[in-house]
Order: sequence, then C-alpha cells, then structure tokens
Amino acid sequence: MPKVSVIIPSYNSEKYIETTLGSVLGQTFKDIEVLVVDDGSDDRSPEIVRNHGAPVRLIHQSNSGVSTARNRGISEAIGQFICFIDSDDYWFPDKLARQLQIFDTYPDTGAVYSSFIRWESNEAGCFPPPDSFDLASFADGIDTEYSGWIYHLLLLDCWMLTSATMIRRDVFNKCGTFDVTLPCGEDWDLWLRIARDYPIIKLRKPTTLYRQHTQQTTRSPQTVDFRTRLLTQAVNKWGLCSGDGRCISRRRFLDQLAVYHAIFAKSQLRNNGKVRIAIDSFVKAWRCAPLNMKYLSYIPLALLEWRKNVKNEPSSRRSMQESGEAQ
Repeated sequence: MPKVSVIIPSYNSEKYIETTLGSVLGQTFKDIEVLVVDDGSDDRSPEIVRNHGAPVRLIHQSNSGVSTARNRGISEAIGQFICFIDSDDYWFPDKLARQLQIFDTYPDTGAVYSSFIRWESNEAGCFPPPDSFDLASFADGIDTEYSGWIYHLLLLDCWMLTSATMIRRDVFNKCGTFDVTLPCGEDWDLWLRIARDYPIIKLRKPTTLYRQHTQQTTRSPQTVDFRTRLLTQAVNKWGLCSGDGRCISRRRFLDQLAVYHAIFAKSQLRNNGKVRIAIDSFVKAWRCAPLNMKYLSYIPLALLEWRKNVKNEPSSRRSMQESGEAQ
C-alpha cells in the first residue's frame, strides 16, 4: 500500500503531461501511486499516460470538470497522504520528501503547502528548464506567518496552490472534497473548510513550478463573481477568526472584498464587455469601502466605454438593441 497517492486531472494535456509525469516519477520519495484521471480527452494524452507502467494508473471518465476528476482520484486513492498536481505543472525532486518530513514532525497538521514559482514562457513560447531555477536563493524552513490556524488569512487571499499541497487522507472524511458546483475557486473553498478544523503548515522554499499559459481554466472569463460570493458565505457561516483565536478585522475583510469586486468589474469590461455587471460590481465595491470614492469614479468611465461601443456598432444592430430595451 503506497504512502502517497498523487492525483493528476488531465484534459487534452498531450503538450505537457509527459513533463509533469516525469517530475512526479522523479521524486526522491518513491513509495507512491499515480492516478491520472482523464476527463474525456480527445488528444494523445491518454496514450502518453498508458505508455508508463506502474506506479501510474489511467482512469477514464466522461468530461465532467476538474473537480469531479480530482474527487474521482480521491475515491480511488489508497495512500495515507494525497497530493494533486495539474497536468501542466512540475515538481522539484524533493517535494514529497520535504512535506512528509513536516507531517512526521507535526502529526496533527491537516495539510502542508509551499511557495511556488510562476513558470513563464519567453517570447518564442518556450519555458525555461526546471533546473535553471536557483532554489538555493530561497529561504528554507517553515513560513510561520502563514502556518498554523490560517483560516482568517485565507479570507484575504488564496495562498495555497493545489499543485503545491499535500493533505492527510482522513482530512477529506471530515472536511469533504472539492465542490463540483463551483466552476472556479473550488480549491479556495476546500482550503477554507480544512483551515477551520486543522492547522496548516507552509514551507518557504518552492516545491512547484506553476506553468502560465493561455489555456488555463483560471484565465477563462466568468460572468459570476464566485470569489466574493465564496468569501462572503464563509464569513457569514464561520466568522473572521481562526481556531486559535487569531482574527482579521471586519474593516480589513471588507476592504479586501472591495478590491475583488473592482477586479471583477474591470475584467467584465476588458474581457466580456458586460457593462451592467461591471457597474453593479463597482457599486458593491463602494458599499464595502464607502470612503474609497475611486470605485464610484469608475462608473462613468464604464458608461463612456459602453456608449462608445454602441456608437461604433452597425446601425441595424443598434436599432435591435434599442428596440429590445424599450420593450
């Protein structure tokens, strides 16, 4: 029975999956199983995975999303500890060994995560080789500021990267798995639930390369602000304090919530052209932070942009819109 189960959700990942698998199989800690959950791919990625023998196992499912794929992996995993890595990311060789050492030292910990490095490509679209990163330049040990009971800190930002996190298997029995109804923020939602019941430890030195490219799900535009909804629901349910009594003030939470409302509003203007949604989010930002008038100042700018776009539309299309609005 392997000590660690590694779960890789995969969808049309033929471009990167070989490198990701190589980083997992190249770990200094070898007592692992690797479950690649193929989420209905129609490229060569299943074939690439099948070419690997034990400890790699390929699991097929119809296209159902990354949360369903991860949950499928959890249900079939037999390891004492669970790790996830996205099919385009990369682990440095001692990732598992370092995290297991923390669990041995702090057995009550629910999860261990680490810093990570954003893996950016050059102008030619090439990513620097993993061994070109100087890990010796990073501080080692535990990051005490972001370790322990950190629920209150997770209300401000999602500090934990899924590919850089290891979780004790029995944590899922108490806290549940990924919420398949969330199209984004499903990892943040899980971290908040775990942080309510368990201390979490962060390693300073990076263990993971987080690849950046245009096909990432996190870059897909959304018309619902799931981030602010998730955080508001968490505070309404659990409040602003962690299990050890550390808290953030309501003012600090609302100021950060205002920032997220404004970021979402700007994304609606930039990516979707959804002026009404953007204005609504700017108003929500101002309501969270009423002394910050810049949020209201964005509204006339959004309206000007909308009017400019309408003016530039073909007359027939504009007439149809005006007719619809009149009705």
